[in-house]
Amino acid sequence: MKNVTPVIAIHGGAGTISAATTGAAQAQAYHDALRSIVLAAQALLRKGASALDATCLAVELLEDCPLFNAGHGSVFTHEETHELDAAVMDGATLAAGAIAGVCHIRRPVRAARAVLEDGAHVLLAGPGAEAFAREHGLEMVEPSYFSTEARRQQLYRVRGTGRVVTDHEGAAMTTTPLDEDKKLGTVGAVALDMQGHLAAATSTGGMTNKRVGRIGDSPLIGAGTYADDRTAAVSCTGSGEMFIRVAAAYDVCARMAYGGATLEAATHAVVQQSLPAIGGTGGLIAVDRHGNLSLAFNTEGMYRAHARGDESPVTAIFA
Repeated sequence: MKNVTPVIAIHGGAGTISAATTGAAQAQAYHDALRSIVLAAQALLRKGASALDATCLAVELLEDCPLFNAGHGSVFTHEETHELDAAVMDGATLAAGAIAGVCHIRRPVRAARAVLEDGAHVLLAGPGAEAFAREHGLEMVEPSYFSTEARRQQLYRVRGTGRVVTDHEGAAMTTTPLDEDKKLGTVGAVALDMQGHLAAATSTGGMTNKRVGRIGDSPLIGAGTYADDRTAAVSCTGSGEMFIRVAAAYDVCARMAYGGATLEAATHAVVQQSLPAIGGTGGLIAVDRHGNLSLAFNTEGMYRAHARGDESPVTAIFA
């Protein structure tokens, strides 16, 4: 029976979040949300719960919070619909589950975990994923549940430009202090539990004005989500197509496993070198098997929080 000091880290997306124009009240709302969510996951870990349980709880709470682009508060596609993606991975067994392109599952991360626990497949998409969720008794909602007026206006601003933008990216088109349209909107969590096991979970509403049927890195194991007890657990947020092309989450672990890189060196290489080389923006959170943390990003900011053992949580937005 191990008694490792547990660690939890969460993110609520990265992007062009301007320190110069961020209002104190608005920033505080994000700090408060991040703190309450990381506290809940920290408490679960301190009771001896698994890293998988803790990451899934954190992401569920992030999905329920309209401040973030996942679950309630997800962005719109070009056709003014919602298509949500999520993934989870257990570092102890390399078991993984993911769902993509769904619009009726209230908490997509629960469906991803159900796929993991079922074990027959890793990734289910669209109507098949929704049928699976219904069969497993998961809570279903009308697509309008995910809508907020702020996200609808974000779509209208962006659609007129003909661009597809990450959640933190159209803020240049608005006066919203936190540059809502320039957020690379994904949420995620990584954890190390008392037994020394790692897990990662990621969930997203995708990109504003994205083509119907587009799937990003979040539900792709190895691109936006990865966990392996031998190395690290990783959850990414950013320009999904670029994260897919460099297999970002897996590359962090591979650099550690095959090249002997530290977590810090591995995440720095991916976020500051591999991604920018092909125009990739965003960041990631990662924890290794020793409890080392890395919260790396190449944008102006990334909503993030972490807690270790019984220490008070730390929340941050900017570098």
